[in-house]
Amino acid sequence: MAAANDNDHFEPEITAFTCIYCGAMAGDKAGAERVAYPANVKVIRLPCTGKVDVEYILKAFEQGADGVYVIACPIGNCHHERGNVRAARRVEYVKKILDDVGLGRDRLAIYYVSGGQGHAFADAAREMTARIRRMGPSPLKGVDGHH
Repeated sequence: MAAANDNDHFEPEITAFTCIYCGAMAGDKAGAERVAYPANVKVIRLPCTGKVDVEYILKAFEQGADGVYVIACPIGNCHHERGNVRAARRVEYVKKILDDVGLGRDRLAIYYVSGGQGHAFADAAREMTARIRRMGPSPLKGVDGHH
């Protein structure tokens, strides 16, 4: 077993779901402005964060993600009107599931970022990476032949 402070060298695998509007634009802006964020974040673009299904989030953990987060448009500023509100409800629902199965609700988060906020996009990636690094690898790692 690794000691708790061994997590300093642990590079978490993180999946971020983002819409093609605010989240993706903010990610592109971060790249254009050369704002660095951790390379361990795998970004999956969807038409709207309202399309982030409970199953997608759980599947990301099943496939080896140590943490998952959603980058949604700011509340009141969703291109699909209330997609971000749907996403927020689903995130809360999955947090309860994560607690129930022993993964822990803190492995999942939602951030609200508008298109021009490259720094906020990068901050979310850094914040989530630091949080998951403190928590350590997902308890699912090593189960059923994963990683």
